[in-house]
Amino acid sequence: MKDVRPTSSKVLQALFNILGSLQEVAFLDLFAGTGKVGAFAYERGARPVVEVELVRKRAEAIRKNFKKEIDSDSYIVLSMDIRRALQWLQKKNHSFDIIFADPPYEEGWPNRILDLLKEAPVILKDNGLIIIEHSIREPIIIQGDDFIVTDSRTYGDTNLTFLKKKEVFE
Repeated sequence: MKDVRPTSSKVLQALFNILGSLQEVAFLDLFAGTGKVGAFAYERGARPVVEVELVRKRAEAIRKNFKKEIDSDSYIVLSMDIRRALQWLQKKNHSFDIIFADPPYEEGWPNRILDLLKEAPVILKDNGLIIIEHSIREPIIIQGDDFIVTDSRTYGDTNLTFLKKKEVFE
């Protein structure tokens, strides 16, 4: 099992300062790792929060750590790969206002995430926001007409890239 590289406190604080209130915002956390980002979203009012973590032991740790503080209908932890999770969520008609992804750095994930989201278009609500945390050495390359970068912030080696559906701007 690879080590987890959790979102740093500095980036986490900056992210939630940018997002502001999350009351009744549906929040999806891909590559949940420790579950810290989803837990912060939940604490700030996001409902539902869905955490996706491939490694079963990590997913179980997330469930165990937050079990006492949460309503299980509004905080869901899925232990599966993100392709399968997106397909499952789409079949269940889940859609999200915010999709956050913090994949392993420098493995090509940022662009693959966008490709996977193109295959599951109803997952992101029409005015929804995708946020990808990635290395500054791994730029996001927009291909096609599906998404547009609305903002990008750099914190040391980390970039937060904010994207929306392009059709919202047309």
